[in-house]
Amino acid sequence: MEEEIVARREKGGFWVGLAAAVFYPLTGIARRVYVGDEKIPREGPALLVLNHVSHLDPIVDAVFVHRMKRVPRFLGKESLTRTPIFGKVFVGSGQIPVSRGSAAAGDSLKAAHQALQDGKIVVIYPEGTITKDPAGWPKESFTGAARLALQNDVPVIPIARWGTSQLFNGYTKKFTPFPRKTITHKVGDPLDLSAYREGSARSASKLREVTKVMMDEVTRLLGEVRHEEPPSAKPGDPA
Repeated sequence: MEEEIVARREKGGFWVGLAAAVFYPLTGIARRVYVGDEKIPREGPALLVLNHVSHLDPIVDAVFVHRMKRVPRFLGKESLTRTPIFGKVFVGSGQIPVSRGSAAAGDSLKAAHQALQDGKIVVIYPEGTITKDPAGWPKESFTGAARLALQNDVPVIPIARWGTSQLFNGYTKKFTPFPRKTITHKVGDPLDLSAYREGSARSASKLREVTKVMMDEVTRLLGEVRHEEPPSAKPGDPA
Protein backbone atom coordinates (compact mmCIF):
# COMPACT_ATOMS: atom_id res chain seq x y z
CA MET A 1 0.00 0.00 0.00
CA GLU A 2 2.82 2.39 0.90
CA GLU A 3 4.40 1.78 -2.51
CA GLU A 4 1.21 2.88 -4.25
CA ILE A 5 1.14 6.11 -2.27
CA VAL A 6 4.69 7.18 -3.05
CA ALA A 7 4.89 5.86 -6.61
CA ARG A 8 4.98 8.58 -9.24
CA ARG A 9 2.55 8.38 -12.11
CA GLU A 10 4.19 7.74 -15.47
CA LYS A 11 3.72 10.76 -17.71
CA GLY A 12 1.47 10.12 -20.68
CA GLY A 13 0.89 13.48 -22.30
CA PHE A 14 -2.21 15.12 -23.72
CA TRP A 15 -3.65 12.15 -25.62
CA VAL A 16 -3.30 9.74 -22.71
CA GLY A 17 -4.99 12.31 -20.48
CA LEU A 18 -7.81 12.68 -23.00
CA ALA A 19 -8.26 8.90 -23.23
CA ALA A 20 -8.35 8.66 -19.43
CA ALA A 21 -11.00 11.40 -19.26
CA VAL A 22 -13.19 9.40 -21.65
CA PHE A 23 -12.41 5.84 -20.57
CA TYR A 24 -12.74 6.23 -16.81
CA PRO A 25 -16.45 7.24 -16.95
CA LEU A 26 -17.14 4.49 -19.50
CA THR A 27 -15.70 1.80 -17.25
CA GLY A 28 -17.52 3.25 -14.26
CA ILE A 29 -20.74 1.58 -15.40
CA ALA A 30 -19.34 -1.71 -14.05
CA ARG A 31 -17.90 -2.70 -10.70
CA ARG A 32 -14.15 -3.23 -10.80
CA VAL A 33 -12.33 -5.97 -8.89
CA TYR A 34 -8.53 -6.09 -9.01
CA VAL A 35 -6.76 -9.14 -7.58
CA GLY A 36 -2.98 -9.20 -7.40
CA ASP A 37 -2.58 -5.76 -8.96
CA GLU A 38 0.45 -5.13 -6.72
CA LYS A 39 2.36 -7.44 -9.09
CA ILE A 40 2.26 -4.81 -11.85
CA PRO A 41 5.65 -3.02 -11.78
CA ARG A 42 5.29 0.66 -10.87
CA GLU A 43 8.31 1.42 -13.01
CA GLY A 44 10.36 -0.31 -15.69
CA PRO A 45 9.31 -2.56 -18.57
CA ALA A 46 6.81 -5.41 -18.46
CA LEU A 47 4.83 -7.48 -20.94
CA LEU A 48 1.23 -8.05 -19.87
CA VAL A 49 -0.45 -11.08 -21.48
CA LEU A 50 -4.27 -11.22 -21.35
CA ASN A 51 -7.23 -13.16 -22.72
CA HIS A 52 -9.60 -11.39 -25.14
CA VAL A 53 -13.39 -11.75 -24.87
CA SER A 54 -14.92 -8.38 -25.83
CA HIS A 55 -14.23 -5.25 -27.86
CA LEU A 56 -14.39 -3.42 -24.52
CA ASP A 57 -11.27 -5.19 -23.28
CA PRO A 58 -8.72 -2.55 -24.41
CA ILE A 59 -10.71 0.20 -22.69
CA VAL A 60 -11.05 -1.55 -19.33
CA ASP A 61 -7.50 -2.89 -19.53
CA ALA A 62 -6.16 0.60 -20.29
CA VAL A 63 -7.92 1.97 -17.22
CA PHE A 64 -6.63 -0.95 -15.14
CA VAL A 65 -3.01 -0.27 -16.12
CA HIS A 66 -3.47 3.50 -15.77
CA ARG A 67 -4.76 3.00 -12.22
CA MET A 68 -1.43 1.32 -11.53
CA LYS A 69 0.13 4.69 -12.49
CA ARG A 70 1.48 3.30 -15.76
CA VAL A 71 0.79 4.16 -19.40
CA PRO A 72 -0.13 1.04 -21.41
CA ARG A 73 1.05 0.43 -24.97
CA PHE A 74 -1.34 -1.82 -26.89
CA LEU A 75 -0.81 -3.67 -30.15
CA GLY A 76 -3.93 -2.93 -32.22
CA LYS A 77 -5.16 -3.27 -35.78
CA GLU A 78 -3.66 -0.68 -38.10
CA SER A 79 -7.17 0.19 -39.30
CA LEU A 80 -7.81 1.78 -35.89
CA THR A 81 -5.47 4.62 -36.83
CA ARG A 82 -7.90 5.70 -39.55
CA THR A 83 -11.01 5.87 -37.38
CA PRO A 84 -12.39 9.35 -36.54
CA ILE A 85 -11.18 10.80 -33.23
CA PHE A 86 -10.17 7.42 -31.75
CA GLY A 87 -7.48 7.08 -34.43
CA LYS A 88 -5.83 10.28 -33.23
CA VAL A 89 -6.01 9.10 -29.63
CA PHE A 90 -4.53 5.73 -30.62
CA VAL A 91 -1.56 7.27 -32.41
CA GLY A 92 -1.09 10.22 -30.06
CA SER A 93 -0.99 8.05 -26.95
CA GLY A 94 1.83 5.91 -28.34
CA GLN A 95 -0.10 2.76 -29.21
CA ILE A 96 1.36 0.27 -31.68
CA PRO A 97 -0.50 -0.41 -34.96
CA VAL A 98 -0.32 -3.93 -36.41
CA SER A 99 -0.57 -4.41 -40.18
CA ARG A 100 -1.68 -8.03 -40.27
CA GLY A 101 -0.89 -10.08 -43.32
CA SER A 102 1.43 -7.47 -44.83
CA ALA A 103 5.15 -6.92 -45.17
CA ALA A 104 4.86 -4.28 -42.43
CA ALA A 105 3.59 -6.78 -39.86
CA GLY A 106 7.07 -7.24 -38.44
CA ASP A 107 7.42 -3.51 -37.85
CA SER A 108 4.76 -3.65 -35.13
CA LEU A 109 6.85 -6.14 -33.16
CA LYS A 110 9.90 -3.91 -33.66
CA ALA A 111 7.94 -1.03 -32.16
CA ALA A 112 6.85 -3.25 -29.26
CA HIS A 113 10.46 -4.35 -28.71
CA GLN A 114 11.50 -0.70 -28.60
CA ALA A 115 8.75 0.15 -26.14
CA LEU A 116 9.97 -2.57 -23.78
CA GLN A 117 13.56 -1.43 -24.18
CA ASP A 118 12.39 2.07 -23.29
CA GLY A 119 10.94 0.79 -20.01
CA LYS A 120 7.27 0.80 -21.05
CA ILE A 121 4.34 -1.48 -20.28
CA VAL A 122 3.21 -3.42 -23.36
CA VAL A 123 -0.20 -5.12 -23.36
CA ILE A 124 -0.84 -7.97 -25.78
CA TYR A 125 -3.68 -10.37 -26.57
CA PRO A 126 -2.00 -13.48 -28.04
CA GLU A 127 -5.35 -14.66 -29.49
CA GLY A 128 -5.25 -11.66 -31.83
CA THR A 129 -9.01 -11.14 -31.69
CA ILE A 130 -11.89 -11.91 -29.34
CA THR A 131 -12.27 -15.61 -28.63
CA LYS A 132 -14.67 -17.58 -30.79
CA ASP A 133 -15.31 -20.03 -27.97
CA PRO A 134 -19.01 -19.75 -27.02
CA ALA A 135 -18.14 -20.12 -23.34
CA GLY A 136 -15.46 -17.43 -23.49
CA TRP A 137 -12.38 -19.56 -22.87
CA PRO A 138 -9.14 -18.68 -24.70
CA LYS A 139 -8.64 -20.31 -28.09
CA GLU A 140 -5.65 -20.74 -30.41
CA SER A 141 -3.04 -18.02 -30.04
CA PHE A 142 -0.36 -16.51 -32.23
CA THR A 143 3.32 -16.50 -31.31
CA GLY A 144 4.03 -12.75 -31.38
CA ALA A 145 3.79 -12.48 -27.60
CA ALA A 146 6.31 -15.32 -27.24
CA ARG A 147 8.74 -13.51 -29.55
CA LEU A 148 8.53 -10.41 -27.38
CA ALA A 149 8.89 -12.45 -24.20
CA LEU A 150 11.97 -14.36 -25.35
CA GLN A 151 13.83 -11.48 -26.96
CA ASN A 152 13.36 -9.11 -24.02
CA ASP A 153 14.43 -10.01 -20.50
CA VAL A 154 11.48 -8.26 -18.85
CA PRO A 155 8.72 -9.44 -16.49
CA VAL A 156 6.08 -11.39 -18.42
CA ILE A 157 2.88 -11.17 -16.42
CA PRO A 158 -0.24 -13.28 -17.16
CA ILE A 159 -3.59 -11.63 -16.41
CA ALA A 160 -7.12 -13.00 -16.68
CA ARG A 161 -9.96 -10.55 -17.14
CA TRP A 162 -13.63 -11.50 -16.99
CA GLY A 163 -16.92 -9.64 -17.18
CA THR A 164 -16.58 -7.48 -20.29
CA SER A 165 -18.41 -9.92 -22.56
CA GLN A 166 -21.38 -9.85 -20.21
CA LEU A 167 -21.41 -6.08 -20.61
CA PHE A 168 -20.90 -6.07 -24.38
CA ASN A 169 -21.05 -9.20 -26.53
CA GLY A 170 -18.85 -8.69 -29.56
CA TYR A 171 -20.71 -11.21 -31.70
CA THR A 172 -24.31 -10.34 -30.93
CA LYS A 173 -23.42 -6.63 -30.48
CA LYS A 174 -25.65 -6.67 -27.42
CA PHE A 175 -24.91 -4.06 -24.76
CA THR A 176 -26.29 -5.01 -21.34
CA PRO A 177 -25.36 -2.48 -18.64
CA PHE A 178 -28.11 -3.60 -16.24
CA PRO A 179 -28.05 -5.26 -13.88
CA ARG A 180 -24.65 -3.78 -13.14
CA LYS A 181 -21.82 -6.11 -14.11
CA THR A 182 -18.55 -6.87 -12.34
CA ILE A 183 -15.29 -6.85 -14.28
CA THR A 184 -12.43 -8.70 -12.60
CA HIS A 185 -8.71 -8.58 -13.34
CA LYS A 186 -6.62 -11.30 -11.70
CA VAL A 187 -2.86 -10.85 -12.02
CA GLY A 188 -0.59 -13.86 -11.87
CA ASP A 189 3.04 -14.11 -10.86
CA PRO A 190 5.65 -13.19 -13.49
CA LEU A 191 6.50 -16.23 -15.58
CA ASP A 192 9.98 -17.71 -15.35
CA LEU A 193 10.98 -18.09 -18.99
CA SER A 194 14.73 -18.07 -18.40
CA ALA A 195 15.18 -21.66 -19.61
CA TYR A 196 13.49 -20.82 -22.90
CA ARG A 197 15.78 -17.85 -23.57
CA GLU A 198 18.79 -20.15 -23.94
CA GLY A 199 19.83 -20.97 -27.50
CA SER A 200 17.69 -19.87 -30.41
CA ALA A 201 14.76 -17.77 -29.22
CA ARG A 202 13.11 -17.86 -32.63
CA SER A 203 12.64 -21.56 -33.32
CA ALA A 204 9.04 -22.32 -34.22
CA SER A 205 8.74 -25.12 -31.67
CA LYS A 206 10.05 -22.96 -28.84
CA LEU A 207 7.72 -20.09 -29.76
CA ARG A 208 4.75 -22.45 -29.74
CA GLU A 209 5.79 -23.92 -26.41
CA VAL A 210 6.19 -20.52 -24.76
CA THR A 211 2.88 -19.36 -26.19
CA LYS A 212 1.24 -22.38 -24.59
CA VAL A 213 2.94 -21.73 -21.25
CA MET A 214 1.65 -18.16 -21.22
CA MET A 215 -1.91 -18.93 -22.29
CA ASP A 216 -2.23 -21.99 -20.05
CA GLU A 217 -1.49 -19.74 -17.08
CA VAL A 218 -3.94 -17.09 -18.29
CA THR A 219 -6.56 -19.84 -18.66
CA ARG A 220 -5.83 -21.19 -15.18
CA LEU A 221 -6.28 -17.72 -13.70
CA LEU A 222 -9.49 -17.29 -15.67
CA GLY A 223 -10.82 -20.53 -14.20
CA GLU A 224 -10.16 -19.16 -10.72
CA VAL A 225 -11.97 -15.91 -11.52
CA ARG A 226 -14.95 -17.78 -12.97
CA HIS A 227 -14.89 -20.47 -10.27
CA GLU A 228 -15.00 -23.04 -13.07
CA GLU A 229 -12.72 -25.75 -14.34
CA PRO A 230 -11.22 -24.80 -17.72
CA PRO A 231 -12.06 -27.18 -20.56
CA SER A 232 -9.84 -30.21 -20.96
CA ALA A 233 -8.86 -29.13 -24.47
CA LYS A 234 -5.65 -27.21 -24.94
CA PRO A 235 -6.83 -23.59 -25.32
CA GLY A 236 -3.31 -22.20 -25.20
CA ASP A 237 -2.06 -24.17 -28.17
CA PRO A 238 -0.78 -21.68 -30.74
CA ALA A 239 -2.23 -21.40 -34.22
